[in-house]
Amino acid sequence: QVQLVESGGGLVQAGGSLRLSCAASGRTFSSYAMGWFRQAPGKEREFVAAISWNGGSIYYEDSVKGRFTISRDSAKNTVYLQMNSLKPEDTAVYYCAAGLSTLTLRGVGGQKPDYWGQGTRVTVSS
Repeated sequence: QVQLVESGGGLVQAGGSLRLSCAASGRTFSSYAMGWFRQAPGKEREFVAAISWNGGSIYYEDSVKGRFTISRDSAKNTVYLQMNSLKPEDTAVYYCAAGLSTLTLRGVGGQKPDYWGQGTRVTVSS
């Protein structure tokens, strides 16, 4: 069992930066791929970024490439999402997720994450 708790959301002006954190409980954190998703008002939840269990593979949704960086610190059981050059269209609730692989997090073959956090809200003003 893995429990995920996000933090770091807030209100920021366009062009600004935020760093989201996701603290995981459970001794098996290091064996899971971790990812970030977001859900904007009136829209479906979408994939943002994923990182493999050892950090060797990283994937981003096209609209955040070059602006967002996902990383993990296994010693702290924490995964991060550094968000730079934020845009109003990045406004959403951001969710942390854990899965057996980055394929799971990316939804390949219809797979879905095994665990979800409760979400943290990010609002980018224009």
